[in-house]
Amino acid sequence: MLRHPTATRLEALGFHGMAGAFDEQIADPAVADLGFEDRFALLVDRESAWRDTKRLQARLRHAKLRVQAAIEDIDFRTPRGLHRALVLQLAEGRWIAEHVNLIITGPTGSGKTWLSCAFGHRAARDDHSVLYARAPRLLEDLAVARADGRYPRLLASLAKVRLLILDDWAITPMTADQRRDLLEVVEDRCGRASTLVASQIPVAEWHAAIGDATLADAILDRLVHSSHRVEIRGESMRKRLAEKTLGA
Repeated sequence: MLRHPTATRLEALGFHGMAGAFDEQIADPAVADLGFEDRFALLVDRESAWRDTKRLQARLRHAKLRVQAAIEDIDFRTPRGLHRALVLQLAEGRWIAEHVNLIITGPTGSGKTWLSCAFGHRAARDDHSVLYARAPRLLEDLAVARADGRYPRLLASLAKVRLLILDDWAITPMTADQRRDLLEVVEDRCGRASTLVASQIPVAEWHAAIGDATLADAILDRLVHSSHRVEIRGESMRKRLAEKTLGA
């Protein structure tokens, strides 16, 4: 069956959602009972939904989330110290609109990365730009950027991200250059954008982990104070899953 030329022209003009909806209307005799305004409204609605989906897909590609996760899939039944009311309140995203930070801590395998990516996915759905990065890798990228002249551009791009997720925070010793780079990143974002930090290191030990008292004070003052905190407790979820699989 040949495609209606109107649908082809809509595709050529970039109205892909509308073109698909037009094909469906042509194939559905029941639509003929609708008036012009109703049929046209259906076309516009489909185009709007199609563009929203494409924008979300683009934001998620840019976010580079490590795992696919969604707030709706959080398991509150497993005893990990997750407070449903707090998590659902944070999922509303007001803290991102207010440029407040979020800190997630817990032992290895407890689900910090998964929960961080779930918040990142929700932020992308709420039309915020998101970027996930492992803190050690980001610091390496900044060092390379400084060497090849991209340092100012990389800092500027990080500053523009509405939600920057830094995973595996403070798990390796920092060099003097890395401490200064980290201060530049958090300074650019302080009061202007939100940063989500996930770490297996308790917040009380971050000062020592950064390694320089003066820079640690400056970094933590911008990152930790007045931030929301989620502390995950319990044994490794990966271990539980492996034991469950072996026992199956």
